[in-house]
Amino acid sequence: MRLAATSLSRSPLGVCSWSLQVGSVPELVRLLETLGTKHTQIACGDPHHASWVENDTMPIAALSSGLHLTGAMIGFPGEDYTSPEIIKQTGGFGNPETRPSRLETLKWGIHRTHALGLKDLMLHAGFIPEPGDPNRSAMLETLAQASSLAAELSIDLAFETGQETADLLRLTLDELKCPNLKVNFDPANMLLYNMGDPIRAVHILGKDIRSVHLKDAKRPTMPGHWGEEVPLGEGQVNIPAFLQALADVEFDGPLNIEREVGDQHARMLDVAHGLTLVNRLLDRV
Repeated sequence: MRLAATSLSRSPLGVCSWSLQVGSVPELVRLLETLGTKHTQIACGDPHHASWVENDTMPIAALSSGLHLTGAMIGFPGEDYTSPEIIKQTGGFGNPETRPSRLETLKWGIHRTHALGLKDLMLHAGFIPEPGDPNRSAMLETLAQASSLAAELSIDLAFETGQETADLLRLTLDELKCPNLKVNFDPANMLLYNMGDPIRAVHILGKDIRSVHLKDAKRPTMPGHWGEEVPLGEGQVNIPAFLQALADVEFDGPLNIEREVGDQHARMLDVAHGLTLVNRLLDRV
């Protein structure tokens, strides 16, 4: 299956910087050169998610590196992925007690994204309450605040998929009516959290998908446990069908290989495998 004559032929194919466990921009440049790409979605540099030795000068270093930056990513202090239940309690803006401090962290990330010359900032919004849940209104108010903060610098926020179903995320975006709230689509997360079919989800969220994390996984075998992240093409996403679904909705944004398991050497091998697989499916040399 090849997808040469589609919108995906315009999609830059790169790597999420944090997947390579790098600590400096020169190291990122070196590893991306080894992998044969200059495209990357770059971590903002918050200590929780992925820090840089360049610290405050990271944007200058990144902009002068020759890399093609396709977006930025931020995490929040205190997010704990030990289990699905724990990240439900600690992720994104889910906990009312941490919302004020996380909005401040987000504000920092928005300014960092702007300093990088980028328009898109990706993040986990946290578990979004269902309609009828008494906590939903306050959560949506917080997401609207986040949207307003980003709009001040013309930044779009892209919420990563997985912590809710595509139907709930679609309903939430439609309810918020914030033009700068978009989607960073990670098909593996939907399997890891057991939140539905990623192929169907592409068609539900298609018009708002701003970027994609190419990652693969298997669903959990026991309730309350994680699924298993695996190398691209070895899980239950069905990568050829997933790419076809993206083409069906005329997605042409950045595709970034993400790998969050293993040491740096193992990740490099898995990312290289992923790049080869996707290039072959997209009929690229």
